[in-house]
Amino acid sequence: MKLRLPKRRAKYLGQMINPERFHKSQIKFYLILLPILLVMMLPIVFIISHAFKPLDELYAYPPKFFPSRLTLDNFKQLIKATSQTGVPFSRYLFNSILVAILVILFSLLFGSLAAFAFSFLEFKGKKVIFGANQIAIMFVAVAVAVPRYIVMSRLGIINSFFAHIIPLIAIPVGVFLLKQFMDQIPRELYDAAKIDGANKLQIYFRVILPLVKPALATIAILAFQSAWNNTETSQLFINDEALKTLPYYFGSLTLGTSSIAAQGISAAASLIIFLPNIVLFIILQRNVMNTMAHSGLK
Repeated sequence: MKLRLPKRRAKYLGQMINPERFHKSQIKFYLILLPILLVMMLPIVFIISHAFKPLDELYAYPPKFFPSRLTLDNFKQLIKATSQTGVPFSRYLFNSILVAILVILFSLLFGSLAAFAFSFLEFKGKKVIFGANQIAIMFVAVAVAVPRYIVMSRLGIINSFFAHIIPLIAIPVGVFLLKQFMDQIPRELYDAAKIDGANKLQIYFRVILPLVKPALATIAILAFQSAWNNTETSQLFINDEALKTLPYYFGSLTLGTSSIAAQGISAAASLIIFLPNIVLFIILQRNVMNTMAHSGLK
């Protein structure tokens, strides 16, 4: 028996669930969401406005949220400071871009392979290893700095380009999210592909990966942020200045200039570091929402 709703009720539910145009029933949602949106946008607006403030307004008290006049002096000072170093700005930028790309690729590969094994394969110690991955989520980088340095030293990759990549490719929360997403895939799909003669790698590449694209996009954002904003590897593992990355370079610029000029340079550098993060998130935010909606389901 087919359930039928009154036309007015069905039309109202359609507007609530998938609105194609504005309806007065949506006003209560806007009244709640818009103030929350404004509050959450304040830090982003402040970072952008801070980079375009003149020096006198950067030190104004009480501080001003919006500049009375926009200026590019902070960016000019940043460019001037970069021209006085032995290593060109383009080298630091190239290092950061290359590290971010490689970290994203390796994180997606190893994280998805581990999640595939946890979701579809049976092997001894599976629960123990996954439990260790869950415990690893609780540790911050500072807590494992010493053992991480010992491992890097034993591998012989101190002061090499691999020192930027190896510590960042393992993302425990990424493995967790991918496994939770793969758990939503029917086991029958895996069994059917296996009956058709596909091996595990073929099932992984041709069946599983296309179905977990939202989760992969989320892990790509996390990997990019950890690589792009990272200064730890340049500080701890790299001695050659030409191998260091952009965030470390910007930090050294602000330390090497006067306190007055450093405030403007720091504001401009913060905006340059921040923009790629927000742009990538805006592009992939739909996938992030889908991942979070499915990651806790069984």
